[in-house]
Amino acid sequence: MIQRIQSVYLLIVTGLLITAMCLPLGQFIASDGVTAFVFKPLGVTLASDAFQSTWGLFGILFLSTVVAFCTIFLFRNRMLQVRMTIFNSILLIGYYAAFFVFMFMLKDDLDAMSFQLGWALCLPAISIVLNYLSFRAIYRDEVMVKAADSFRLRK
Repeated sequence: MIQRIQSVYLLIVTGLLITAMCLPLGQFIASDGVTAFVFKPLGVTLASDAFQSTWGLFGILFLSTVVAFCTIFLFRNRMLQVRMTIFNSILLIGYYAAFFVFMFMLKDDLDAMSFQLGWALCLPAISIVLNYLSFRAIYRDEVMVKAADSFRLRK
């Protein structure tokens, strides 16, 4: 199971997404140029010690992490494994859409002048690429098994 390259890809995806859940995605710079509000997947802590929640981002990352990890153990059903990797990539694309919605909503609420991206924001994009590589490897295995089955039937 783990000796297959797609399992390694999916394990790396799981690690990257766990890391993305823990690190800040960026920070809002206020109009005075000094105050910074750190934007994490769970939310933003405001200057008045209030908390603006963005739990949806955390939820999408958590769901995507669970899907990637569970997909590793579906090695006996390769077509389901293919569908799960595609679903995981769609979830991560939805994560970026939700991120931009939250970013623009919070930028207006905080009266922020700009937003500085954090490096943790690229981790889901790397996960999408690794999901694609995993998809290709799983599909290649499926084609190889079907070819072997048809070869066995011909004899």
